[in-house]
Amino acid sequence: MSHPVIMNQPQIVTVQRSDWQTGLFDCCDDCGVCLCGIFCPLCLGCQIASDMDECCFFGSSMAMRSVYRTKYGIPGSLLGDFCAVMCCGLCATCQLKRDINKRRDMGMF
Repeated sequence: MSHPVIMNQPQIVTVQRSDWQTGLFDCCDDCGVCLCGIFCPLCLGCQIASDMDECCFFGSSMAMRSVYRTKYGIPGSLLGDFCAVMCCGLCATCQLKRDINKRRDMGMF
């Protein structure tokens, strides 16, 4: 009986932990994002989805926030994402867009 020969060891990918670039209620950090969120939240959600190469329908959802948080090692939980989106959806959407913009400016997105 022949056994397969392993040529390479599996690689372990570690995600560097970080925090949100701005707080949930730091709307004044980027007034353009805030105004877009107030007057056209669907447009802001579509911008987020486009940034993340996802369907526009999922732009400001709990799932999108969770995927983003996991990708960048931002501490939190599904319950926290759910509460942020359900209790303060506009603030959560603006926070996500501000974070994307700041990470893009730093060359991390």
